[in-house]
Amino acid sequence: MAQTAPITPDAIRAFQAENPKLRSRDQADSLGISEAQLVAASTGAGATRIAAHPDQVMAAAQKLGEVMALTRNPSCVHEKVGRYDNYHTGKHAAMILTPEIDLRLFPSHWCHAFMVETEADTGLRRSLQVFDAAGDAVHKIFLREGSSLTAWDGLRLSQALPDQGQTLDVAARQAPEPPKSNPDKTEILREEWQRLTDTHQFLRLTSKLRMNRLGAYRIAGAPFVRALAPEAVDTLLTRLATDGTESMIFVGNRGCIQIHSGPVQTLKTMGPWQNVLDPGFNLHLRRDHIAEVWAVEKPTQRGPAISVEAFDAEGGLILQIFGLRKEDRDHRPAFGALVAALPDRADAGVPA
Repeated sequence: MAQTAPITPDAIRAFQAENPKLRSRDQADSLGISEAQLVAASTGAGATRIAAHPDQVMAAAQKLGEVMALTRNPSCVHEKVGRYDNYHTGKHAAMILTPEIDLRLFPSHWCHAFMVETEADTGLRRSLQVFDAAGDAVHKIFLREGSSLTAWDGLRLSQALPDQGQTLDVAARQAPEPPKSNPDKTEILREEWQRLTDTHQFLRLTSKLRMNRLGAYRIAGAPFVRALAPEAVDTLLTRLATDGTESMIFVGNRGCIQIHSGPVQTLKTMGPWQNVLDPGFNLHLRRDHIAEVWAVEKPTQRGPAISVEAFDAEGGLILQIFGLRKEDRDHRPAFGALVAALPDRADAGVPA
C-alpha cells in the first residue's frame, strides 16, 4: 500500500487561510497533524521558534505586562488575566505564584515553543505557545491591549532559535493512564490516608502502593471518598455562583496546572459547554466528557482538604475544585457544606 505523503507547510497554511474561523486545535485535527506542527508551518511567516524550557519562557513572560494565561486539557480550558511574576525554578517542577496567575510547571513536558502572530478580526493577535513531545498544547500566553509590545518585539528577536524550520517531528500521543487499583493494599491505603498531613503526600502514597489517583478513589470508600453523579460538577459551579463561596479551580495537563482562586460569578451554558465568564477568569468545561466525579477528603495539618474531582471516560483528570484556603486553613466549612449536599452517583457500584 502506498504511503500518504506528509502534508506540506504550504498546504497547512492554505487550509488555515480557507478556514479562519476554526480554532487552531480543530484545524490541526482536521488535517491529521498536531497543533505544534500546525504552528510550525508558519515559522518565518508569523511564528518564531524559541527555547521551550520554563526558565526561558517564564523569563520572557515576566516582561510582557498584563496578559492572558491559558491551560487546557481535551475537556476543559482555563483562562486567567494577570501578570507573570514570582517565578520559582525547579528540575522537576517550577511555579509562578501571583494572586492572579498561579501555575505549576513540569519542565520535562515543555518540548516546543513559539512566539506567534496571527491576523484576527480585532487586529494582530500575539501569543507565546508551548507544546509537549506529541505537539499538544501545554500552556499559552496571549497579549492584551495593555501588554508591552516593545518587550514582545525585543524577545522575538533575542529568543529566536537558530533552527527556524517549518516542519516538526512529534512523538506519539500518550493515552491517559487508566485507573490503577491494588485491592490487596486497600487497608494499607486507608490506614496511611488517615495519617496524611499534606495533600501533596497523596500521590506519593498511591505510587508506593502501585495505584494512581482514580484507582485509589475507587477502592478507598467512606469517609475518604464519595462517588457523585456526573452532573455534580455543574451543580457545584451553579451553587458557587449563587452563594458567593470562594473556591480554587485546578485545570491541567502533563506539563502545566493552572489555578483560579476566588469566586465564580457568571455561568453561561452553550450546548455541551458550561462556561464561567468572569472578569479576569474564564472556564470552558465539556460537561458531556465527565464520566466520574468524586468528593474527596484528605487530612492535613491545616484541617481537612475537601475537593470535587471530575474524570473522563479514559480516566483522565478533567478538573479539581477545592474550597479556597485562607488564613493557613485548608478547611472551608461553607464549601464543605456545598459538597455534602451534592447528589450521589445513581448506581451504588463503582466502575470496574
